Amino acid sequence: MAYFQVVAGLVLLVVAGDYLVRGSVSLAMRAGLSKLVIGLTIVAFGTSAPEMLVGVDAVLKGAPTLAIGNVVGSNIANALLVVGLPAVLAPMTCSAPKLGRNLAIMLGASVVFIALAYDGSFTWPEGLMLLAFLSMFLMYSILGRKACPKEAAAQMEEMEELDRKPDSYKVAFICLFGGLLGLALGADMLVIGSVHIAREFGISEAVIGLTLVALGTSLPELVTGVMAAIRGHCDVAVGNVIGSNIFNLLAIMGVTSLFGTVPVPDSFLRVDLWVMLGSSILLVPFIKLRSNVGKLSGAAMVMLYIGYIVYLAHSSESAAVMGLHV
Repeated sequence: MAYFQVVAGLVLLVVAGDYLVRGSVSLAMRAGLSKLVIGLTIVAFGTSAPEMLVGVDAVLKGAPTLAIGNVVGSNIANALLVVGLPAVLAPMTCSAPKLGRNLAIMLGASVVFIALAYDGSFTWPEGLMLLAFLSMFLMYSILGRKACPKEAAAQMEEMEELDRKPDSYKVAFICLFGGLLGLALGADMLVIGSVHIAREFGISEAVIGLTLVALGTSLPELVTGVMAAIRGHCDVAVGNVIGSNIFNLLAIMGVTSLFGTVPVPDSFLRVDLWVMLGSSILLVPFIKLRSNVGKLSGAAMVMLYIGYIVYLAHSSESAAVMGLHV
Protein backbone atom coordinates (compact mmCIF):
# COMPACT_ATOMS: atom_id res chain seq x y z
CA MET A 1 0.00 0.00 0.00
CA ALA A 2 2.86 2.39 0.83
CA TYR A 3 4.43 1.88 -2.60
CA PHE A 4 1.11 2.59 -4.29
CA GLN A 5 0.77 5.79 -2.26
CA VAL A 6 4.26 6.94 -3.33
CA VAL A 7 3.68 6.25 -7.04
CA ALA A 8 0.15 7.66 -7.05
CA GLY A 9 1.33 10.71 -5.10
CA LEU A 10 4.14 11.41 -7.58
CA VAL A 11 1.82 11.06 -10.59
CA LEU A 12 -0.76 13.32 -8.97
CA LEU A 13 1.90 15.92 -8.13
CA VAL A 14 3.14 16.05 -11.74
CA VAL A 15 -0.32 16.27 -13.29
CA ALA A 16 -1.72 18.69 -10.72
CA GLY A 17 1.37 20.90 -10.94
CA ASP A 18 0.92 21.22 -14.70
CA TYR A 19 -2.73 22.23 -14.32
CA LEU A 20 -1.86 24.71 -11.57
CA VAL A 21 0.67 26.41 -13.84
CA ARG A 22 -1.77 26.41 -16.76
CA GLY A 23 -4.59 27.98 -14.77
CA SER A 24 -2.32 30.53 -13.06
CA VAL A 25 -0.69 31.60 -16.33
CA SER A 26 -4.06 31.99 -18.06
CA LEU A 27 -5.37 34.23 -15.28
CA ALA A 28 -2.16 36.27 -15.20
CA MET A 29 -2.20 36.81 -18.96
CA ARG A 30 -5.85 37.91 -18.84
CA ALA A 31 -4.90 40.32 -16.05
CA GLY A 32 -2.36 41.91 -18.39
CA LEU A 33 0.89 40.78 -16.74
CA SER A 34 3.89 40.57 -19.06
CA LYS A 35 5.27 37.20 -20.12
CA LEU A 36 8.55 38.11 -18.47
CA VAL A 37 6.98 38.61 -15.03
CA ILE A 38 4.76 35.54 -15.47
CA GLY A 39 7.71 33.37 -16.41
CA LEU A 40 9.91 34.51 -13.54
CA THR A 41 7.26 34.36 -10.84
CA ILE A 42 4.09 32.35 -11.53
CA VAL A 43 5.65 29.68 -13.74
CA ALA A 44 8.73 29.38 -11.52
CA PHE A 45 6.64 29.04 -8.35
CA GLY A 46 4.15 26.75 -10.09
CA THR A 47 6.78 24.30 -11.25
CA SER A 48 8.24 24.26 -7.72
CA ALA A 49 4.82 23.80 -6.12
CA PRO A 50 5.03 19.96 -5.88
CA GLU A 51 8.28 20.10 -3.89
CA MET A 52 6.90 22.94 -1.75
CA LEU A 53 3.72 21.06 -0.87
CA VAL A 54 5.75 17.94 -0.06
CA GLY A 55 7.98 19.96 2.27
CA VAL A 56 5.10 21.64 4.09
CA ASP A 57 3.15 18.38 4.40
CA ALA A 58 6.24 16.58 5.73
CA VAL A 59 6.62 19.19 8.49
CA LEU A 60 2.93 19.03 9.38
CA LYS A 61 3.05 15.21 9.43
CA GLY A 62 5.99 15.20 11.85
CA ALA A 63 8.63 14.14 9.30
CA PRO A 64 10.55 17.41 8.81
CA THR A 65 13.88 15.80 7.86
CA LEU A 66 12.14 14.39 4.78
CA ALA A 67 11.61 18.01 3.69
CA ILE A 68 15.28 19.03 3.86
CA GLY A 69 16.23 15.70 2.29
CA ASN A 70 13.95 16.49 -0.64
CA VAL A 71 15.52 19.94 -1.19
CA VAL A 72 19.13 18.78 -0.95
CA GLY A 73 18.51 15.55 -2.86
CA SER A 74 16.65 17.36 -5.65
CA ASN A 75 19.53 19.81 -6.12
CA ILE A 76 22.02 16.95 -6.33
CA ALA A 77 19.81 15.06 -8.79
CA ASN A 78 19.34 18.19 -10.90
CA ALA A 79 23.06 19.00 -11.14
CA LEU A 80 24.23 15.44 -11.82
CA LEU A 81 21.35 13.41 -13.27
CA VAL A 82 19.13 15.99 -14.99
CA VAL A 83 22.17 17.52 -16.71
CA GLY A 84 24.19 14.31 -17.13
CA LEU A 85 21.65 11.86 -18.55
CA PRO A 86 20.39 14.09 -21.40
CA ALA A 87 24.04 14.98 -22.18
CA VAL A 88 24.65 11.30 -22.95
CA LEU A 89 22.08 11.66 -25.75
CA ALA A 90 23.04 15.12 -27.02
CA PRO A 91 25.47 17.87 -25.90
CA MET A 92 23.99 20.17 -23.27
CA THR A 93 24.89 23.74 -24.23
CA CYS A 94 26.14 26.13 -21.54
CA SER A 95 26.13 29.39 -23.50
CA ALA A 96 22.66 30.77 -22.75
CA PRO A 97 22.50 34.50 -21.86
CA LYS A 98 23.38 35.40 -18.24
CA LEU A 99 23.94 31.73 -17.35
CA GLY A 100 27.16 32.53 -15.46
CA ARG A 101 25.38 35.16 -13.37
CA ASN A 102 22.64 32.74 -12.37
CA LEU A 103 25.19 30.04 -11.57
CA ALA A 104 26.98 32.48 -9.25
CA ILE A 105 23.63 33.21 -7.55
CA MET A 106 22.96 29.48 -7.18
CA LEU A 107 26.37 28.91 -5.60
CA GLY A 108 25.84 31.90 -3.32
CA ALA A 109 22.43 30.55 -2.29
CA SER A 110 24.02 27.16 -1.60
CA VAL A 111 26.67 28.73 0.64
CA VAL A 112 24.03 30.74 2.55
CA PHE A 113 21.89 27.59 2.90
CA ILE A 114 24.84 25.60 4.30
CA ALA A 115 25.78 28.42 6.68
CA LEU A 116 22.22 28.54 8.04
CA ALA A 117 22.16 24.74 8.31
CA TYR A 118 25.08 24.85 10.76
CA ASP A 119 22.71 26.48 13.25
CA GLY A 120 21.25 23.00 13.60
CA SER A 121 17.78 23.67 12.21
CA PHE A 122 15.71 25.87 9.92
CA THR A 123 13.05 27.88 11.78
CA TRP A 124 10.88 30.82 10.74
CA PRO A 125 13.66 33.47 11.01
CA GLU A 126 15.83 31.44 8.63
CA GLY A 127 12.78 30.93 6.42
CA LEU A 128 12.14 34.66 6.20
CA MET A 129 15.82 35.25 5.43
CA LEU A 130 15.72 32.76 2.55
CA LEU A 131 12.52 34.31 1.17
CA ALA A 132 14.13 37.77 1.39
CA PHE A 133 17.04 36.52 -0.75
CA LEU A 134 14.49 35.03 -3.16
CA SER A 135 12.70 38.37 -3.49
CA MET A 136 15.99 40.11 -4.26
CA PHE A 137 16.81 37.46 -6.88
CA LEU A 138 13.44 37.89 -8.58
CA MET A 139 13.67 41.68 -8.64
CA TYR A 140 17.23 41.53 -9.96
CA SER A 141 16.16 39.06 -12.68
CA ILE A 142 13.14 41.11 -13.75
CA LEU A 143 15.05 44.38 -13.89
CA GLY A 144 18.01 42.75 -15.64
CA ARG A 145 15.90 41.10 -18.31
CA LYS A 146 13.85 44.23 -18.91
CA ALA A 147 17.13 45.96 -19.72
CA CYS A 148 18.02 43.16 -22.18
CA PRO A 149 14.77 42.26 -24.02
CA LYS A 150 16.51 40.17 -26.69
CA GLU A 151 18.21 37.99 -24.09
CA ALA A 152 14.97 37.67 -22.15
CA ALA A 153 13.14 36.57 -25.29
CA ALA A 154 15.81 33.95 -25.97
CA GLN A 155 15.41 32.52 -22.47
CA MET A 156 11.61 32.51 -22.60
CA GLU A 157 11.13 31.07 -26.09
CA GLU A 158 10.83 27.43 -24.96
CA MET A 159 8.37 28.09 -22.14
CA GLU A 160 5.31 26.33 -23.54
CA GLU A 161 2.94 27.69 -20.91
CA LEU A 162 3.43 31.23 -22.23
CA ASP A 163 2.75 30.28 -25.85
CA ARG A 164 -0.76 29.03 -25.19
CA LYS A 165 -3.85 31.09 -25.78
CA PRO A 166 -5.25 31.99 -22.34
CA ASP A 167 -8.05 29.71 -21.20
CA SER A 168 -11.46 31.14 -20.34
CA TYR A 169 -11.89 32.32 -16.76
CA LYS A 170 -14.01 29.26 -15.98
CA VAL A 171 -11.44 26.78 -17.30
CA ALA A 172 -8.56 28.73 -15.70
CA PHE A 173 -10.20 28.67 -12.25
CA ILE A 174 -10.96 24.95 -12.59
CA CYS A 175 -7.32 24.27 -13.49
CA LEU A 176 -6.09 26.49 -10.66
CA PHE A 177 -8.20 25.04 -7.85
CA GLY A 178 -8.08 21.50 -9.26
CA GLY A 179 -4.29 21.77 -9.39
CA LEU A 180 -4.09 23.03 -5.81
CA LEU A 181 -6.33 20.21 -4.58
CA GLY A 182 -4.37 17.62 -6.55
CA LEU A 183 -1.08 18.94 -5.18
CA ALA A 184 -2.35 18.74 -1.60
CA LEU A 185 -3.61 15.16 -2.07
CA GLY A 186 -0.50 14.08 -3.97
CA ALA A 187 1.87 15.54 -1.39
CA ASP A 188 -0.07 13.88 1.43
CA MET A 189 0.01 10.47 -0.27
CA LEU A 190 3.72 10.77 -1.10
CA VAL A 191 4.71 11.78 2.43
CA ILE A 192 2.59 9.11 4.16
CA GLY A 193 3.86 6.39 1.80
CA SER A 194 7.48 7.50 2.14
CA VAL A 195 7.32 7.57 5.94
CA HIS A 196 5.81 4.05 5.98
CA ILE A 197 8.59 2.75 3.72
CA ALA A 198 11.26 4.42 5.85
CA ARG A 199 9.92 2.88 9.04
CA GLU A 200 9.40 -0.53 7.44
CA PHE A 201 13.04 -0.80 6.36
CA GLY A 202 14.53 1.12 9.27
CA ILE A 203 15.76 3.90 6.99
CA SER A 204 15.78 7.50 8.16
CA GLU A 205 13.21 9.85 6.69
CA ALA A 206 16.07 12.15 5.67
CA VAL A 207 17.54 9.42 3.43
CA ILE A 208 14.13 8.70 1.90
CA GLY A 209 13.89 12.42 1.14
CA LEU A 210 17.38 12.44 -0.42
CA THR A 211 16.61 9.47 -2.67
CA LEU A 212 13.05 8.33 -3.34
CA VAL A 213 11.25 11.65 -2.86
CA ALA A 214 13.99 13.81 -4.40
CA LEU A 215 14.29 11.62 -7.49
CA GLY A 216 10.52 11.46 -7.84
CA THR A 217 10.03 15.23 -7.66
CA SER A 218 12.95 15.72 -10.10
CA LEU A 219 11.42 13.37 -12.71
CA PRO A 220 9.56 16.16 -14.58
CA GLU A 221 12.81 18.09 -15.07
CA LEU A 222 14.59 14.88 -16.11
CA VAL A 223 11.91 13.97 -18.66
CA THR A 224 11.94 17.53 -20.00
CA GLY A 225 15.72 17.44 -20.34
CA VAL A 226 15.72 14.07 -22.12
CA MET A 227 12.99 15.18 -24.55
CA ALA A 228 14.88 18.41 -25.22
CA ALA A 229 18.01 16.38 -25.99
CA ILE A 230 16.10 14.09 -28.34
CA ARG A 231 14.61 17.08 -30.18
CA GLY A 232 17.89 18.99 -30.22
CA HIS A 233 16.64 21.87 -28.05
CA CYS A 234 19.11 21.95 -25.15
CA ASP A 235 19.63 25.71 -25.20
CA VAL A 236 17.88 26.47 -21.92
CA ALA A 237 18.06 23.07 -20.19
CA VAL A 238 21.04 23.91 -17.97
CA GLY A 239 19.53 27.31 -17.20
CA ASN A 240 16.31 25.62 -16.07
CA VAL A 241 18.29 23.35 -13.73
CA ILE A 242 20.06 26.33 -12.17
CA GLY A 243 16.78 28.21 -11.74
CA SER A 244 15.13 25.15 -10.20
CA ASN A 245 17.98 24.76 -7.71
CA ILE A 246 17.76 28.41 -6.66
CA PHE A 247 14.02 28.03 -6.01
CA ASN A 248 14.56 24.78 -4.10
CA LEU A 249 16.99 26.43 -1.69
CA LEU A 250 15.27 29.78 -1.23
CA ALA A 251 11.57 29.28 -1.91
CA ILE A 252 10.85 25.70 -0.85
CA MET A 253 12.92 25.65 2.32
CA GLY A 254 11.93 29.26 3.02
CA VAL A 255 8.21 28.48 2.94
CA THR A 256 8.57 25.09 4.65
CA SER A 257 10.43 26.66 7.59
CA LEU A 258 7.45 28.95 8.26
CA PHE A 259 5.31 25.93 9.12
CA GLY A 260 7.62 24.36 11.68
CA THR A 261 11.19 23.62 12.69
CA VAL A 262 13.22 21.58 10.21
CA PRO A 263 16.19 19.96 12.01
CA VAL A 264 19.40 19.35 10.09
CA PRO A 265 20.76 15.80 10.61
CA ASP A 266 24.47 15.53 11.43
CA SER A 267 25.01 13.44 8.30
CA PHE A 268 23.95 16.42 6.17
CA LEU A 269 26.60 18.62 7.76
CA ARG A 270 29.25 15.95 7.20
CA VAL A 271 28.38 14.78 3.68
CA ASP A 272 25.15 15.64 1.89
CA LEU A 273 25.31 19.44 1.91
CA TRP A 274 28.87 19.29 0.60
CA VAL A 275 27.86 16.84 -2.13
CA MET A 276 25.18 19.35 -3.12
CA LEU A 277 27.71 22.18 -3.28
CA GLY A 278 30.29 20.05 -5.09
CA SER A 279 27.82 18.88 -7.73
CA SER A 280 26.91 22.52 -8.38
CA ILE A 281 30.57 23.51 -8.69
CA LEU A 282 31.00 20.83 -11.38
CA LEU A 283 28.99 23.07 -13.73
CA VAL A 284 31.41 26.01 -13.32
CA PRO A 285 34.05 25.04 -15.93
CA PHE A 286 31.43 24.29 -18.59
CA ILE A 287 29.65 27.60 -18.07
CA LYS A 288 32.84 29.60 -17.57
CA LEU A 289 34.27 28.28 -20.86
CA ARG A 290 30.81 28.37 -22.52
CA SER A 291 31.39 24.79 -23.64
CA ASN A 292 29.03 21.84 -23.96
CA VAL A 293 28.47 19.04 -21.47
CA GLY A 294 29.32 16.14 -23.79
CA LYS A 295 28.67 12.41 -23.64
CA LEU A 296 31.72 11.52 -21.54
CA SER A 297 31.09 14.33 -19.06
CA GLY A 298 27.41 13.43 -18.90
CA ALA A 299 28.21 9.76 -18.26
CA ALA A 300 30.64 10.76 -15.51
CA MET A 301 27.93 12.89 -13.85
CA VAL A 302 25.46 9.99 -13.97
CA MET A 303 28.07 7.65 -12.46
CA LEU A 304 28.75 10.16 -9.68
CA TYR A 305 25.03 10.27 -8.89
CA ILE A 306 24.79 6.48 -8.85
CA GLY A 307 27.84 6.35 -6.58
CA TYR A 308 26.17 8.82 -4.19
CA ILE A 309 22.99 6.72 -4.08
CA VAL A 310 25.04 3.57 -3.41
CA TYR A 311 26.82 5.41 -0.57
CA LEU A 312 23.47 6.41 0.95
CA ALA A 313 22.16 2.85 0.67
CA HIS A 314 25.29 1.45 2.31
CA SER A 315 25.29 4.02 5.13
CA SER A 316 21.58 3.43 5.78
CA GLU A 317 22.12 -0.34 5.89
CA SER A 318 24.99 0.09 8.35
CA ALA A 319 22.88 2.39 10.52
CA ALA A 320 20.01 -0.11 10.51
CA VAL A 321 22.34 -2.96 11.54
CA MET A 322 23.78 -0.87 14.38
CA GLY A 323 20.26 -0.04 15.50
CA LEU A 324 19.36 -3.73 15.62
CA HIS A 325 22.44 -4.51 17.76
CA VAL A 326 21.60 -1.70 20.13
